[in-house]
Amino acid sequence: MNLDRENMRKIRQLILFTIIVLIALWNYAIILGAVRYALGIIFPFILGGGIAFVLNVPMCFLEELIFYNKKLKDKKIANRLARPVSLVLTIVIVIGVVVLVMFVVIPELTRTLMSLGRTIQIFIPEAQRFLEDLFTNNSDMRAWLNSLDLNVDTIMRNAMEFFQNGAGNVLNSTMSAIGSIVSGVTTFVIAFVFACYILLQKEKLRVQVKKVLDAFLKPERVEWVTEVCSLTAKTFSNFLAGQCLEALILGGMFFVVMTIFSMPYTLLISVLIAFTALIPIFGAFIGCIVGAFLILMVDPLQALGFVIMFLVLQQIEGNMIYPKVVGKSVGLPSIWVLAAVTVGGSLMGVIGMLVFIPIVSVIYALFRASVYKRLKKKKILAETEESRKPEAETATKD
Repeated sequence: MNLDRENMRKIRQLILFTIIVLIALWNYAIILGAVRYALGIIFPFILGGGIAFVLNVPMCFLEELIFYNKKLKDKKIANRLARPVSLVLTIVIVIGVVVLVMFVVIPELTRTLMSLGRTIQIFIPEAQRFLEDLFTNNSDMRAWLNSLDLNVDTIMRNAMEFFQNGAGNVLNSTMSAIGSIVSGVTTFVIAFVFACYILLQKEKLRVQVKKVLDAFLKPERVEWVTEVCSLTAKTFSNFLAGQCLEALILGGMFFVVMTIFSMPYTLLISVLIAFTALIPIFGAFIGCIVGAFLILMVDPLQALGFVIMFLVLQQIEGNMIYPKVVGKSVGLPSIWVLAAVTVGGSLMGVIGMLVFIPIVSVIYALFRASVYKRLKKKKILAETEESRKPEAETATKD
């Protein structure tokens, strides 16, 4: 090995990198604490970036719909007003949807909770009598049911004692809860202001980021980073729009069918299923469990009918609506969608289920492009396509 100046410099860099890695492994607890502290500081800006990305989808739609059409004659005024007016309209629409849902759901939820207590008091004795009638000929089962002592007054008294014992802990943690609420509101306000700045200045920010990349990276690397960022933004936007549209369609289907069959808690369960359907694959089943429990307290037969109805509508939604609305938007096979939801849910909970599908879709697209590029270099892809042509021609003749 020639120990010239360049090689000596590389050896020094390798030794320094090894020392840094060893120190980091030796003091990993301190480093993790520092990383956690740094993430806590920049978290409002990360949250602001996420809010900006979500709001950018309807804002771009409004810009194209209102300002960038052929009917407008004064393009200068349109270009000047397009961004701020579209942002204000987007914020108003989002706040309006949230307020509307709250005004619709909260009164319905209050009535449901008030009636649920009365329903449970009626349901428990009826369930006990039903089980007694069911196991009349079974003396051992009847004796076990009689020994349960399902006294409604006792159950309610135990529940009240539980809440009274927990009231002291709640009062002790009131100050910490208020501090957490104030901190959360402050974080959200900072994130929201940062998101508005990003949306109003996104072209300028894009140019600045491009200049930084051009300054520190090679042209081919800049092109690759730009393509990956563009693919990521497009995939996330399509997934977000498709998932919201699919949730609205599923909630509307449940509302119509439950109204036709005169099922209880129609509006509440439909809205709940629409919200839980935002979680891919598993979300709607959460709404099904809650809805079936609520209906079970009123009418067990209707609860069974609701479960059957849910399975039918879920099959229609999964086989006809979801592939067309969401499946094509991410371009990911169903087996990898299931894997992404499972891994994302185990790592980051509900947020992971939502985020990991577009992330895995981007990785899948990049890996697929890399595989095809390597196959073309090795001339394997061309040979494979040529070998398939005779088979296709034979199948056509047959």
